[in-house]
Amino acid sequence: MISELPLDQVRTLLAVVDEGTFDAAAAALHVTPSAVSQRVKALEQRTGRVLLLRTKPVRTTESGEVVVRFARQLARLERDARAELGMSGAGESTRVSIAVNADSLATWFLGALTRVPRELRVCFELRREDEDHTAALLREGLVMAAVTSSPDAVPGCSVRALGRMRYLPVANPEFRDTYLAGPLRDTLTEAPVITFDRRDDFQDSFVRRLLRGQGGASAVRHLVPTSEGFVEAVAAGLGWGMVPEMQAAPLLSAGRLVNFAPERSVDVPLYWQQWKLDSPALAAVAGAVMGTAAEALRG
Repeated sequence: MISELPLDQVRTLLAVVDEGTFDAAAAALHVTPSAVSQRVKALEQRTGRVLLLRTKPVRTTESGEVVVRFARQLARLERDARAELGMSGAGESTRVSIAVNADSLATWFLGALTRVPRELRVCFELRREDEDHTAALLREGLVMAAVTSSPDAVPGCSVRALGRMRYLPVANPEFRDTYLAGPLRDTLTEAPVITFDRRDDFQDSFVRRLLRGQGGASAVRHLVPTSEGFVEAVAAGLGWGMVPEMQAAPLLSAGRLVNFAPERSVDVPLYWQQWKLDSPALAAVAGAVMGTAAEALRG
């Protein structure tokens, strides 16, 4: 049982994961590498599972992720308790780590953070990650909360629906006239396309839906790994792309973009997942995020 895990062993495991090696963890904890190794082995014996893969840097097993997540939650609760007891250092702030996708970060998410009461002295540590992969950071205990596309709660987390982010298939008007003049089923597979990075399958999946499961976007593609840069690349005529409605709207009004398939917008549902902790800071962040999402996203 988690309640039976010795806290010194749990904290030692977390130090090894954060520092990357047993020697570095020993230096951080001011103990010998032998003591670190003995504590980790004792924890593995107690749980009956291998928790770490002894690589460089070390990697957690699936069981190790559970214990590391518990260790991070424990550290968070300890900091909150110290703050409530007045034991924190003068002016010490509360750090909240959040995984968020680039498009949310570029549109509505930062506005949510401005709603968190300043008297809570919250510092935000944002990790940019695709919404399909942010849940993995939660599962590994690397963040306390995440904007994700998954409605399935990560163990130890709660999940709430935020709304739907609408994406529009858009292009520069001249690009549309040059590359997309014919039927989209024929032209989209050849027209240059913008993608976020090598993992970005959004444009390909749009084409596959159009072709009923066949093919994908053109092999002529430009990788632009920022949300703002992605939109500008499309507006500049380098290729077509799926752009969030919030970013596309002013460019459509200005005539810099055209929606070449207005009946084929794509809605991506977003969810807020967070640790199940009674943390005032985390609760305040969640409230601000939910409120802003209700205004910015589609229901």
